[in-house]
Amino acid sequence: MRLRLARRALADAKSKKTWWQHNRSGAADLFDQELSATLERIATAPWLGQRVEQRGADVSVRRWMMPKTRNHVYYAIDGVEIVVLAIWGAPRGTMPKV
Repeated sequence: MRLRLARRALADAKSKKTWWQHNRSGAADLFDQELSATLERIATAPWLGQRVEQRGADVSVRRWMMPKTRNHVYYAIDGVEIVVLAIWGAPRGTMPKV
């Protein structure tokens, strides 16, 4: 199945990558590595992500936890394509509007 990152997810990834490089010098590449592994997993088994409730959404949204960096990857399956909608810090305790 094809996987793509929506504009917002691309911006989230860039922002989080920059933060990790500037604030976690001992693990500057950890976010990139974990995101790459997560996107591979989602591409091969998208149904394994946890479903999340979205009011008024016409598409089913799922999320996958990146445990080392403590971020969720929110995505939707749209026919033959998986669309990553957002990458959101789990410690926030809230969900992004996706």
